[in-house]
Amino acid sequence: MAISFKINKAKGRARVGTLTTPHGIIETPAFVTVGTKATVKALTPEQVGSSALAGGLIDAQVVLANTYHLYLEPGEKILKQAGGLGKFMNWAGPTMTDSGGFQVFSLGVAFGNKASKIADRHDTAREGVNVVVSEVAHTNENDETTSPHEALAKIDEDGVSFKSVIDGSAHRFTPERSMEIQHAIGADMIFAFDECTSPHAPYEYQREAMDRTHRWAKRSLEYHRAHSDHALFGIVQGGRHMDLRKESATVIGSMKASDGQGFDGFGIGGSFDKEDMYSVVGWVNDILPQDKPRHLLGIGEPADLFGAIENGADLFDCVAPTRLARTGNLYGAYGRINMNNAKFKEDFGYIAYGSDGNKCACYTCTHYTPAYLSHLFRSKEMLAATLASVHNLHFIVHLVRNIRQSLIDDTFDNFKKEFLARYVGGN
Repeated sequence: MAISFKINKAKGRARVGTLTTPHGIIETPAFVTVGTKATVKALTPEQVGSSALAGGLIDAQVVLANTYHLYLEPGEKILKQAGGLGKFMNWAGPTMTDSGGFQVFSLGVAFGNKASKIADRHDTAREGVNVVVSEVAHTNENDETTSPHEALAKIDEDGVSFKSVIDGSAHRFTPERSMEIQHAIGADMIFAFDECTSPHAPYEYQREAMDRTHRWAKRSLEYHRAHSDHALFGIVQGGRHMDLRKESATVIGSMKASDGQGFDGFGIGGSFDKEDMYSVVGWVNDILPQDKPRHLLGIGEPADLFGAIENGADLFDCVAPTRLARTGNLYGAYGRINMNNAKFKEDFGYIAYGSDGNKCACYTCTHYTPAYLSHLFRSKEMLAATLASVHNLHFIVHLVRNIRQSLIDDTFDNFKKEFLARYVGGN
């Protein structure tokens, strides 16, 4: 079985659904927890998924791992020998892997210039950046940093040549190779190989990269249909341009392999102007088939989730909850909380309020004080990252769960208004 998807309720573009996979059901919309290297950083899989362990920590439904990093270490052969990603990391629930396409961006276009997938329209310092893969440097959504001496990835029509961030050795991904590696990793849902572009790339390069992504998508789909019965998602690109996004959604949404079968779901990838992100998602989802799930890649900030869901996204992943946690930044009902702030050193009250405005019910907030968590961060204790990650993931997972319930109860508009008034206003 690949997957099946049922829409239980719709409000405008927003959907409440049930996504059935070989390893369990995902109630959508849902936040996909990122486990880059077959691990959610600082947490055990049991903590991520179990509602019985230590007070019901997170109760996440699905984990996404990174094809590029797992290919480099431990390698696809070991993962296949282990019985696949889920068995290897002792995660019994649904799993996903990305295609490695983001590393084309992070090791090439973004290598050293601090470009990210989300642009601010007022950030004009790099508006003229010419997107040539060998000339710029790196940031990475998967918690890796490297020394910016030269770009580590170069694109041609057939695929991508890149250097390992571990030892500098040479490697190559093609659409077929990405599929082969992902089949060995064995996730329930995988993604076609694509090219992600900088939000500052000129229109001409956005079109070139989109057209190449379409050709790679067809090659990925043909190879996948011949070798696997797992679910494959095609990825829509096109940057912030309405005509490109609509064209990409039309092409990817209607693409078929030679056996007549299309993609099982769709990813919305690439880079956005932050202020236009929700309109882009809406353009795409008005065109994509309504009966298949849509995954918004790399998006997960609390305030962004409302627009994503409101415009038809069913799934989304982001490393931000655990990355921020490791620096002492927690999500709260009234905005981010920096536990490194001196005011928390003698604070024996309550750490945070949850997405519903009430005291957070996560394991961390119900068992520890701000003073203790502040102490752990100041002392550089490993437990700090664990407790903070528990809170941030719990906050995001349950925020999406509350949004889902508000759609069911027809209270979405009020819930969104109340949350954003608190969160964006700050404390």
